[in-house]
Amino acid sequence: GAVACAPCGFVAYANSAPTTNALVEDGEGRVLLARRAIDPDKGKWDVIGGFLDEGEHPLDGLRREVREETGLEVEPGDFVCVTVDRYGDGPDAVATLNLTWTARVLSGEPAPEDDVAELRWFAADELPHPDELAFRRIRDVLAAWRSLRAE
Repeated sequence: GAVACAPCGFVAYANSAPTTNALVEDGEGRVLLARRAIDPDKGKWDVIGGFLDEGEHPLDGLRREVREETGLEVEPGDFVCVTVDRYGDGPDAVATLNLTWTARVLSGEPAPEDDVAELRWFAADELPHPDELAFRRIRDVLAAWRSLRAE
């Protein structure tokens, strides 16, 4: 959809906002998830990531988001999946296009920062219950990660 201003000719297009996300892995096959400290979905488990800055390459954004949320320096790995979702509820919800990669830790110890309340490592067979996951896409993202790891 689009909205146009007849007097000036400006057209505002409704596009999905791109996000970049990291499934940070350790050497034991576990993934690092973040409990959200803010709404939407405050208190639920999420992958680490966020919205891309204008003109930012998704892998640069992934490194930045992981640094901001965990304090870790990471190297992106395998591309996992692309998903579409919504950020928030109601008329102000933002449609999102979400790009997810694995990542490995280069340096640092994980510590919750920014909009993260808690960080925890989860084995593939001990992931949170779907009711505890933020956003609709997180279940699909974790399923894609488990499939990738099973190959």
